[in-house]
Amino acid sequence: MTEKSLTTPGGGASNADAGPDRGTTTAATRALLACGMVAGPLFAVVATAQILTRDGFDLPRYAVSLLSNGALGWIQITNFVVSGLLFLAAAVGLRRALRLRRGGRWGPRLVGAFAVGMIVAGVFRPDPMDGFPPGTPPGNPEHPTWHSYVHFTVATLAFLALVAACLVVARGFAAEHKRGWAAYSAVTGVAFLGASVALSLRANQGPVNLIFFVVSVFAFGWVSVLAGWLRAHAAAPG
Repeated sequence: MTEKSLTTPGGGASNADAGPDRGTTTAATRALLACGMVAGPLFAVVATAQILTRDGFDLPRYAVSLLSNGALGWIQITNFVVSGLLFLAAAVGLRRALRLRRGGRWGPRLVGAFAVGMIVAGVFRPDPMDGFPPGTPPGNPEHPTWHSYVHFTVATLAFLALVAACLVVARGFAAEHKRGWAAYSAVTGVAFLGASVALSLRANQGPVNLIFFVVSVFAFGWVSVLAGWLRAHAAAPG
């Protein structure tokens, strides 16, 4: 395969396989990528802190989304929205940094779709269920609310968008013979798809919720690691 060359402002040629599009990386792009570096760890830390401290919450029994309910539900709502906004900024940064690379169009678009889904999932919270928050009747709601349907539908679509983003970017890295990045991206996408399917089939049963949370942290972290790699390889603004 013929390698793609990029032309830098100084007139020299740089190979696309060497890193991001250095010639078009600006201070704004680097700031947007920094948002992506923060987004994954932020969501994981805030969610984990609540899992460990919220009264009555048991991860094998409840989805993390249920943390949006109760007197402290605003914390998880804010976590969804702020993390989503940071991921959205990262999508713009990825589009700028990858614009001349294979997968540089649809990969960032799919990350952006995932980010929007996170924001919407925060705005429309799920119903309390099965004893959480404390005082909620056991079992699932007899008549789920419309906003609960919106939450879970949009969250599912957001997860699928992130899966697709991983696979699109993996294909791009494979074309550039970056085997490590291609494998990392592909494994992340396949693992997250498997965890999402398992959650849809056996939610709140055994270790499924725990496995899904761990894999989702890994998948969200993929965006952060990718953003960090692109930012580290970008030329400092001149």
